[in-house]
Amino acid sequence: MSLITDEIRASASELYHGHDICTEKSQFLLTEVGLPNGLLPLQDIEECGYVKETGFVWLIQKKKCEHKFEKIGKLVQYAREVTAYAEPNKIKKLTGVKAKELLLWLNLSEISVDDPPTGKITFKTPTGMFRTFPTSAFEIEGVEKPQKVGVLEGKVASKEAEVAKDGVEVNAATAVEVKEAA
Repeated sequence: MSLITDEIRASASELYHGHDICTEKSQFLLTEVGLPNGLLPLQDIEECGYVKETGFVWLIQKKKCEHKFEKIGKLVQYAREVTAYAEPNKIKKLTGVKAKELLLWLNLSEISVDDPPTGKITFKTPTGMFRTFPTSAFEIEGVEKPQKVGVLEGKVASKEAEVAKDGVEVNAATAVEVKEAA
């Protein structure tokens, strides 16, 4: 059962469709809240959204996927739908992410960074168990910090602003439609 309802979509400050823009936006959000940009290496993302008032964020991909973080040798599984509440240096109430520990898949419920950007990142389970790793294990090397491309503070920024003519404000849905049409 999906946690993303039409009501949540309607209240989204930012809503995007398509793998490329969703990947860029998810990396940007992670960077903005002080988390490593490679924390959510999802494949074939169909939709991502963010409700600024509550910090609720979601990513929907075509099917679940697994990713091995080579620097620490850990396998992580991402469900079709990943949701969380983002705040500075932390993701809370995380759903849709499991990490393999020995022979067990453990649900992750919280991710936090202490002393970013050179600090440690901690992953917690709903039972209180946790593991800590260096944040560098989750950074995408060679990728510049994502540009501010989307709707921030209710106005369109950078790339979409080039599309908007004569200073006309464009809402998130229009910006996405214009970008996809181009």
